[in-house]
Amino acid sequence: MKNFKRVLAGISLLIVLSSCATPASIVKKVSGKSVERNVLTNLPGKNGPVLAVKIDDTSPAHPQVGLASADVVYIEQVEGGLTRLAAIFTNKIPALIGPVRSARISDIEILGQYGRVAFAYSGAQSKMRPVIASANLENVSAEINPPSIYQTDKNRYAPTNMMLDANALLTKTIENEGKKIDSVRSVGWQFGKVAETAKKVDSVAFKWPASRYGATWSMAEKRWLLSYDGKPNLDSDGKQLGGANLVIQKVSITNSIYHDKVGGITPFSNTVGSGTGYLLRDGKVVAINWQRPSASVGTIWTLADGTVANFADGQVWIALTDGEPNFTYPAITPSAKPSKSK
Repeated sequence: MKNFKRVLAGISLLIVLSSCATPASIVKKVSGKSVERNVLTNLPGKNGPVLAVKIDDTSPAHPQVGLASADVVYIEQVEGGLTRLAAIFTNKIPALIGPVRSARISDIEILGQYGRVAFAYSGAQSKMRPVIASANLENVSAEINPPSIYQTDKNRYAPTNMMLDANALLTKTIENEGKKIDSVRSVGWQFGKVAETAKKVDSVAFKWPASRYGATWSMAEKRWLLSYDGKPNLDSDGKQLGGANLVIQKVSITNSIYHDKVGGITPFSNTVGSGTGYLLRDGKVVAINWQRPSASVGTIWTLADGTVANFADGQVWIALTDGEPNFTYPAITPSAKPSKSK
């Protein structure tokens, strides 16, 4: 039986890798009507062009703007053990997104699976600019766009005060300049029932050398509510950030050839190859394996027996870390023992 499941998983892997190579959309019938669903969240919505925005994740950058509308958010390590976010927007484009910060080498590999994306960022190290220029992405950074698009928030201080008018950017890039930006396509995960082997969990804590996150399951909202450095992680609208899916993807984090302006070495999070991790959904957690043959295709997520690890419908957060998370499980209530008859 196990061998049969592995064969099915292998077939599923080939099918998913094939679907990652071409644009896709999900159309389902609800009450007799066809409803388009976003391929990244499986929620009703459009499958528009892919906009990737690099967002600051230091304390002065909080609360961040527009993240609640992202379909996928990656948390990645940068210099000094801090974190920075790469947010993917394909359905809802908020009025403003930010604070926008500079690109990092890990972004190139992460974004490769999405096809030709519009990559929005504030700038990049001179050594990295040729790498960005040769990558399969459209540079729509602040370096080549006006301050009417990359705006300054007067209530914040540099370098955490740059906000992006994403609708204006996409209009300029696609409609006015005729640049080619791919519509969103599958990047590997599938949707379905939670794994039978998943265990109930109340919360999880995961960290990097200078940044720490937590997540608590909200039964009322059916999603994981995130905390950042011990405080609720709020978007600028006051809503606590978090998604139906939280993936803790354990990756190799090594030094790259790049560094920041004060000499801090830029780490590289390797998302190509294979490894382990955890999928948190529906108030439960299950150990998973991940496999990504190359940067141009998506990541396949499987359970211990080789079958597909299904995601839940909703926003996806992916934490790229090389550390083991700490889980808090529900307390086990001892069952009452029957009294002995005298």
